[in-house]
Amino acid sequence: MAYPLFHEAGPRELPSALTPAELAATFPAEDEHVEFSRTLLEPHIRDNVAAFSNTDGGVILLGVRNDGVLLDQGADDESLARIHRTIAEVSDPGRYELHRLAVGDVTLLVIAVRRRREGFAQTPDGRVLVRRDATNTPLLGAELAHFVAAHEAARPDLSAVGPTLDDADPAQLDTVRRAHRWPADQLPERLHTAGLLTAPVAGAPLTVAGALFLLENPGGTLGTGGTQVVRFDADDGGRHQPRELTGPVHQQIDGATRAVLDALGTDSVVVDQHPHELPRLPVVVVREAIANAVAHRSYERGTGSVRVEVHPDRVVVRSPGDLPEPVTLANLSAQAAPRHPAVAAVLRRLDLVDARGHGVDVMADAMAAHLLGAPRFDADGGHVVVELPLASEATPQERAWMAEMSERAELDEADRALLLLAVRGHALANAAVRATLGVDVTRARLALQRLRDRGFLAQSGQLGGAAYVLADGLAPLAGPRLAHRQLQKVVLTMAVKGGVTNEQIRERTGLTRRETLKLLSGLVAEGRLVKRGSRRGTFYTLG
Repeated sequence: MAYPLFHEAGPRELPSALTPAELAATFPAEDEHVEFSRTLLEPHIRDNVAAFSNTDGGVILLGVRNDGVLLDQGADDESLARIHRTIAEVSDPGRYELHRLAVGDVTLLVIAVRRRREGFAQTPDGRVLVRRDATNTPLLGAELAHFVAAHEAARPDLSAVGPTLDDADPAQLDTVRRAHRWPADQLPERLHTAGLLTAPVAGAPLTVAGALFLLENPGGTLGTGGTQVVRFDADDGGRHQPRELTGPVHQQIDGATRAVLDALGTDSVVVDQHPHELPRLPVVVVREAIANAVAHRSYERGTGSVRVEVHPDRVVVRSPGDLPEPVTLANLSAQAAPRHPAVAAVLRRLDLVDARGHGVDVMADAMAAHLLGAPRFDADGGHVVVELPLASEATPQERAWMAEMSERAELDEADRALLLLAVRGHALANAAVRATLGVDVTRARLALQRLRDRGFLAQSGQLGGAAYVLADGLAPLAGPRLAHRQLQKVVLTMAVKGGVTNEQIRERTGLTRRETLKLLSGLVAEGRLVKRGSRRGTFYTLG
C-alpha cells in the first residue's frame, strides 16, 4: 500500500516494501525533508516532529543509521503507541502518519510529518525548532519573535463578539458559575480567565466561547447554525421534519441526546428476573458523539448546523469543519486536540465530554461493552462524520447481560467473545477458543484462566481435558420469572412498534413457547392484543 510523505514540494509516494537498494536510492542521505534515527529515541523524535512541523514537513526513518546500516524495529503495537505518546508531548505538532516499511528482512518505522497550517510547534521544554538542511535549528531573539508573530494562530473561540456580560442569560451564567464553583463577586475575572470574556470587567464583550454558553441564541449572534436532529423512516427512507436546537451549546447537547434516544426507543429485556428498558445505543456514546461535534465544529460565520441523522440501522453525526491539527483519521484515538479549548474546558466542567479528552476511546469502549459495532469516522475537509451502527449479532438480552458484566470488571474484546459463547451454553475448550480468537494454544489457555480467576468461568478437568463453563450465579438468561403484570407490560411495549411474534417475546423474556402462547392468548382475550396471520406468520398488534 502506498502512502504520502508530506512536504511542501508535494507528496511523494512510497510502497510499503522496498529493497535495500531502492531505499538507498529514495533516501540517499539526510536532508531538509529526511531524518535517520537508529532507534526509537523520544527526544530525537520530539525535536524532529517539531522542526518538520514548523518548516516544510518531512519523514523520520526509525531503524536507519547515518552510515546506512538498517536495524530492525519490530514495529509492534506497543512501539506505535509509544510513538503516539511521544508526539503528543510536542505542543501543536503538524498532522502525521505512522507506517511500517519492509526493507528486505528488516522492518523500519516511518513517521511522516506535515507542515502545520495554523500556529507553530514547540518541544516540551518550549523551544521553537525549524529544519535547515539536515539540522534542527532553534530560533532565538529577533528571529524567534518574527517567526512567532508570523505564525501565531488566531483563537476563534477567544474572538470578541458584540454582546457583553450584561447581555448574558442569568440562568446560564449561574449554570457555568456553579459548574466551576466560582465566587459570585469574582465573576468577570473568572470568566476572563476561562476565555469566556474578553477582559476582566463586566462591560467587556463576550468571546465566541462565552456567547456559546451564555446567550439564549448564540447562533443568531455568531451567524452559524445550531444542532439539527432528523429522523428517517425504515420503509421508504423518508425523513421527518428536522428539529433545530438553537440555545446555549450545553442545552443543544442535552436536547439532541434526548431527541436521538427518544427516536431510537428501547428494547424491553429481562435480566436476572428484572425487566430492563435497554437503549438501542448507550447514552454515553450518543452524548459524547454530539458533544464532540459541538466542541470541535467550525464556528465561522455562515457555517451550517451540526446534523444528527437517526436512521433505522445507524445514527450519523455530521459537524462542519475539518479535523483539528495534528489529528487525522489514522491517529484519531491517539491524539486529542480541541479546536476550541475554551469551549471544551467548559463542557468538561459540565460533564458533557470525557474529562481526559479521550472521547473516541469512550465511544469505542461503550459500544464494545454493549456488543455493538465500532464507531466509524470520516472526514472530507469540510465535515467530520461519526457513524454509530445499531446492528448487533447478540440479542438485546445478551447485550444487557454483557453490559452488567462489564460494570463488574474491565472486559476486552476477547473476554466478551468468550463470555458470549459461555452464556449461550457452550463449554469452552482450548481448541474452540483458538478458533474463536485466532490465537495459539498458550494465549487461549491464558484467556480462559483469566476469566476463571476473575470469577466469570468455572473449570472442569485438567490439562488437555479442561473445559470452562459460565460460573454459577452468572447465568440469568434462562428461565427468568417475572410477575404476570410485568410480563404483560413487556409484551405490550414491544407491540407498540407495529407487531410482535411469539419468537420475539421468547428471545426477550426467556419464556418457553407454551408460556408465551398462554400470555399472548390472555392479552387477546382481554382485548389488549389482536392476533393476525396464521401458523408461522402469526403476529400480534395492539387491540
